[in-house]
Amino acid sequence: MNIQYRDRPEPASPVSIKTAIADCDIHPTRATRTELYPYLAKRWQEHLETYGVHAYQGMMDGPPYPKAQPNASRRDAWPPEGGPQGSSLPFMQKQHLDPNNVTLGILNPLASGQGIRNPELSAALCSAINDWQIEKWTSKDHRLKASIVVGNEDAVSAAAEIRERAGDRNFVQVLLLSRNVEPLGKRRYWPIYQAAEEAGLPVGIHAFGFGGNPITPSGWPSYYIEEMVGHSQCQQSALASIVLEGAFERFPRLNMVMIEAGFGWAPSLCWRLDKVWRRLRSEVPHVRRPPSDYIREHVWWTTQPMEDPEHRDHLFDVIKWIGWDRLLFATDYPHWDFDEPSRVLPPGVSEANREAFYLGNARKLYRIN
Repeated sequence: MNIQYRDRPEPASPVSIKTAIADCDIHPTRATRTELYPYLAKRWQEHLETYGVHAYQGMMDGPPYPKAQPNASRRDAWPPEGGPQGSSLPFMQKQHLDPNNVTLGILNPLASGQGIRNPELSAALCSAINDWQIEKWTSKDHRLKASIVVGNEDAVSAAAEIRERAGDRNFVQVLLLSRNVEPLGKRRYWPIYQAAEEAGLPVGIHAFGFGGNPITPSGWPSYYIEEMVGHSQCQQSALASIVLEGAFERFPRLNMVMIEAGFGWAPSLCWRLDKVWRRLRSEVPHVRRPPSDYIREHVWWTTQPMEDPEHRDHLFDVIKWIGWDRLLFATDYPHWDFDEPSRVLPPGVSEANREAFYLGNARKLYRIN
C-alpha cells in the first residue's frame, strides 16, 4: 500500500482513534553516510573511507534487485528537512506513530553491518548501530524499542554483543536476516541462540540478507517480483533448518519471530515437515517431537505482508491454525508495501482477537507492561 501523505487534515480511521497498536517492524535509516562515525573507533572510520564495505553477495553495493522506489520507500516518506525515508524521528512521529496510535514500535535496521565479509568490521558496525538506535531513537521516544543487531556470520562476536546489551530495556529482541552463508539451523549460529536464550530475548528473523547465494535453489530469477515472493521461501528454508537441526531442543526457552515474509505458508510447511519426519525420523533422532510442535511452541509471525485471499474465510482458517495469539501486527513503515492499520483486518474478528492482534501479543512476547 503506497499511501500519499497530505498536509490538509483528513478523517481519521477508527483504528487511529480507538485502538492502540504495536508496530513490530519499523525501519529506521541513517540520515547521512557518516552518521555512524561518532559511534565507531577512528580505525573503522578510516577503514570505511579507504576500503568501503564488501558484502557476501557479488554486487558491490545495494540489493541484488533494486526497488522501484529508492530503498523500497513510500513516495511520501521522505522527510521535509532532507535525508532518506525513515531517517527523521519527528517526521516518523507525525506521519506514522501519532496518527496510527502506535504505543509500541519495534525498530529493525536493515542497512546494519550484517552480511559483511570482514567480521571485525561487521561487529563494529553492528555495535555502532545499536548505540545509534539508543541515542537517536529509543531515548527520544519511549514508544520505540530496538533490536540488537549482530554480526551474524561471526557467532562469537554476535553472542558477546547480545550479552553486552542484555538487561538494557532499550532492546527487546535480537535481529537476524533470513539469507545467510548457511541455513540458520547450522551449529555455527548456535552461540547466538544460546546468548539470546540466556538474555530472555526472542530472535527476529527478517526477510532479506546477503549470504552470497542466489535467492532460489536454481539460480537468480529475472524479476524483482520474484524476489518479493521469494521472501517466504527463504523463511521456510530457515525455519525448517532451525527445527530439523535441533535448535529448539538444544535451547528450549528460545523464541523466534518470522518478520516480513507473511504467514499463510506456515500450515502447509508444518504439514509437510510432519509427514516427512514420521517417515525419516530415524535420521534426526534429536528431533523428538513432530516439527509442527516446535513451531507452534516457539514461533511468532509478523503480519506484513499479510496474505489477501479471495475468500475471507480462507484467511481466518490459516489464522485459526496458527493461533491469534501468535500474530504480531506490523506495517513495514516506511516502505512502499506499508500496511495501513485500519485496513488490515477484515470484518468478523472478535474484540479479544483484535486486541491481541494489534497489541496484546507483542506486549506479552516483548515483556512490555
